[in-house]
Amino acid sequence: MSEPPAAAFPLPAPPATRPLVPVRWRIFAFMFAFGVFAYVQQKGLSVAALRMMPELGLTQQQIGWLQTAFIAGYTLMQFPGGLLGQSFRPRLVFAALGFGACAAALIVPLAPLVLIGAPLLVTLLLGRALLGALQAPVFPVTNGIFEAWFPPRQWPLVQGLSSACLGVGLAVTAPLVAHLMEASNWQRALLWTNVPMFVLALLWVWYGRNTPAEHPAVSAAELGEIGVHAAVHHEFSWGRVAALLRNRDVLVLTFSYICANYVFYFIGDWCFLYLVQERHFQALESGWLAAAPAVVGALGAATGGCLATALGGRLGVRRGLRLVPLVCLPACAVLLLGAAATPNGYLAVAAIALAFACEQVNEGPYWAAIMHCAPADTMAAGGVLNTGGNFGGLIAAPVTAYFSGHGSWGLPFLIGCGFALVAAAGWLIVDPLRRAGNVRENG
Repeated sequence: MSEPPAAAFPLPAPPATRPLVPVRWRIFAFMFAFGVFAYVQQKGLSVAALRMMPELGLTQQQIGWLQTAFIAGYTLMQFPGGLLGQSFRPRLVFAALGFGACAAALIVPLAPLVLIGAPLLVTLLLGRALLGALQAPVFPVTNGIFEAWFPPRQWPLVQGLSSACLGVGLAVTAPLVAHLMEASNWQRALLWTNVPMFVLALLWVWYGRNTPAEHPAVSAAELGEIGVHAAVHHEFSWGRVAALLRNRDVLVLTFSYICANYVFYFIGDWCFLYLVQERHFQALESGWLAAAPAVVGALGAATGGCLATALGGRLGVRRGLRLVPLVCLPACAVLLLGAAATPNGYLAVAAIALAFACEQVNEGPYWAAIMHCAPADTMAAGGVLNTGGNFGGLIAAPVTAYFSGHGSWGLPFLIGCGFALVAAAGWLIVDPLRRAGNVRENG
């Protein structure tokens, strides 16, 4: 049963004074933390794989299938997850996702205690797919939170800053899991990565709300800053869903995001093993070096949101959102070629880090554009976008596992270069304001 609409209950009068930190930015901090801890949960496998393969008798191709199982569950539940958010409201959905993901993440470290052989592999695959399905709605529902809690002019900013959580999660995961494995074993390393998400879900149940009007700490001044659009809650509608799936700009953005996310998943999931196997760094050093692309990528995502916001104010939404990816995605392609070509391992790390930043800088434009394309259905539209984005991961996982398992790391880099260029070309077609009209051109 969905939560009743806010209007069904009398809302408390907003406080006369506003807190030092606006409540909407506290809600943003929750969304950021959910993204970080979700990535720690899901990406720990790419580091733990170094010990899992010899201990469990798994091949690199099988590790690739475990990555693919997660992405498959994650991809399939993106759009339904957005619809769940619109039907059951973000406060309830985020609580359920947090606790459910913690339970699902226990399967991989605990299953080897009781299973071996084929039953173990099947259980690991199912556990990863379940974790992916439970984490899938996080970013589509975050889209709806941002629509309700922030004015449209700040959408690129909060989307870019929020997307930095991906880089922060990746940066934390590699050295953290590597050190925990050295201190104990890979099972305990993965178990400890569950604790932050569990605590966060508890805090969200206490503090989170669906809209600013429902939160007792939101002042009248802050409600005025957010705007009247925040009071509107868009219920589920099959008619609007059908229109969304026919929206040309939504579909082009989604295809472009597929291509961009090949690069994201290739670097995010495989950088650690690439540094160990191809560049011959030791495991602990690889853990720290693999964090470099993530840190630079987080800075890139935040920078991209700020750039898109500033350019949108100066050039208008359409041109402001388009300019960043048209410059940065081709730059990403060039840097991937440079990383594969250089004989120096440290220069390769630097090139990979810059390439990752050039990919991540586009997160704010992508997610802000999809919000403008479907202003009444941002959670469902975010689900469509991220469904496509994770198809990029479904391509990257088996392709990279196959070629790297046969000792050829160069081809995945070359394929990533091609995908980055195609992703940039998609932005030549996109007009985020086509459906919404020109009323938001300066908004």
